[in-house]
Amino acid sequence: MLTVNDVALQYGKRVLFDEVNLKFVKGNCYGIIGANGAGKSTFLKILSGEIDANRGTVEHTPGERMAVLSQNHFAFNEYPVLDTVIMGHRRLYDIRKEKNAIYDDPNASEADSMRAAELEGEFGEMNGWMAETDAAELLSNLGIHESLHDKLVKELDGSDRVKVLLAQALFGEPDILLMDEPTNDLDAETSDWLCNFLADYQNIVIVVSHDRHFLDMVCTHVVDVDFGKIRMFTGNYTFWYETSQLLARQLADKNKKTEQKRQEMLDFIARFSANASKSKQATSRKKALEKLNLEEIQVSSRRYPYIAFKPEREPGDVILDVENLSKQNAAGEYLFQNLFLRFNKGEKIAVLSRNAQAVSALLAILSGADKNYEGHYQFGQTISLQYLPNDNSAYFSGDQDMSLIDWLRQYSKEKDEAFIRGFLGRMLFAGEEVFKRSGVLSGGEKVRCMMSKIMLANPNFLILDEPTNHLDLESITALNNGMRDFTGNILFTSHDYHILDAVANRIIEITPNGLIDQNMHYGEYLHSDKVRKLRAEMYADRVLA
Repeated sequence: MLTVNDVALQYGKRVLFDEVNLKFVKGNCYGIIGANGAGKSTFLKILSGEIDANRGTVEHTPGERMAVLSQNHFAFNEYPVLDTVIMGHRRLYDIRKEKNAIYDDPNASEADSMRAAELEGEFGEMNGWMAETDAAELLSNLGIHESLHDKLVKELDGSDRVKVLLAQALFGEPDILLMDEPTNDLDAETSDWLCNFLADYQNIVIVVSHDRHFLDMVCTHVVDVDFGKIRMFTGNYTFWYETSQLLARQLADKNKKTEQKRQEMLDFIARFSANASKSKQATSRKKALEKLNLEEIQVSSRRYPYIAFKPEREPGDVILDVENLSKQNAAGEYLFQNLFLRFNKGEKIAVLSRNAQAVSALLAILSGADKNYEGHYQFGQTISLQYLPNDNSAYFSGDQDMSLIDWLRQYSKEKDEAFIRGFLGRMLFAGEEVFKRSGVLSGGEKVRCMMSKIMLANPNFLILDEPTNHLDLESITALNNGMRDFTGNILFTSHDYHILDAVANRIIEITPNGLIDQNMHYGEYLHSDKVRKLRAEMYADRVLA
């Protein structure tokens, strides 16, 4: 058990949270949610002991081991991959290292030998003889090929380093597992494996994530950082979200009687309990919801931006034709070669690849941002295009003292301040915030500004490269709805399962041996036997270094 007693944290006059009293118990997975800047990651650091609260204590059952997913992707660069994973159980790793050093020392004394014998006993109690096998199995399940297990971490690419750190946190089944954004940079297969692993996990899991699908699949409870408080609610993210929306509607309807509202809530909980079938933890969650005390549930203070893309004109029949398109990276290696694509009216296409650089390159070329390519593409004459790059810093690299009103005004035909304020207001920039300098914006604020810019243009074709990056759950939900309801064409990539599944009606995957192109939704694509066979063929002759 992990217990939080009367914890409070503030920086100067700003109180992040106060009077936090929570209990985390074995067998449950807790998803920490809250707006950007609310203190989610900070609270996780207090739980791990990385930082101290101003007041209160965090205690866990004596003898229980805690593991934390490392956020420093370079901390283990000089260590072999397999050793890095085993370091997740630090005591086991230290014993292994010390006893091996004694065995390798030709001048070891009798006292050293006695020490080695003691270490062997403790090592055996920890099941240390299976350490390398268990570490290797974890790595393989996460998609790290055996040929990479003995390499140094620095020799792996960025996404594989993330997987090694994830394996390190999971190694040895810690009693308490703390993870901040564990699905970031994970491919669909690895993320799916992690969901299944954590759904079966018998110990305490506490996770911060903006991935709604992940939170729904693994979480039995939601820990909400809101109103300067931290409260725990039974159920996964969707249950929390739909409950908060129902409560907000009830609050707005002043004429409803208390008993009528209560019955409406009970009916909602019953329906949700009956339909909670996706997660392996659905049974336990259903039991928890049936015992739910309605007093636990409160209206959220969350604000959702308004994202709606409204085309100025309907596109004609000719959308986009791509012929013989190829792109090389800086080393002269082809990211993709000889691509042929035809876009049809109304299609919303998600682009996937194990190589994120290939996807970004394709989107940059088709947006017109990258002129260095081979081949040809042609948009129809009726197409008006807007592009959201993965890295939007170039749009904010000019006058750093420019206010948000002036920043957005440069992209608008209508220059009236009230008109510009309206678009910024939709993105939750209200009052004096519209005079905020563009040079001090956070990552999420920049993306929301870019959304305002795109909406102003009224395009009928969107190209979006990881549009959910830096956004909080509320903005992601609004973006999901905006993309779903958009009547034009979209070409996009994302790691957000819900957006991929709700928006895309066609999936293309860039592989080392060409394209996989399927007219289906993302969930169907992931679990299609036909696609599995195609992917096996497309990746069959790829040499793993």
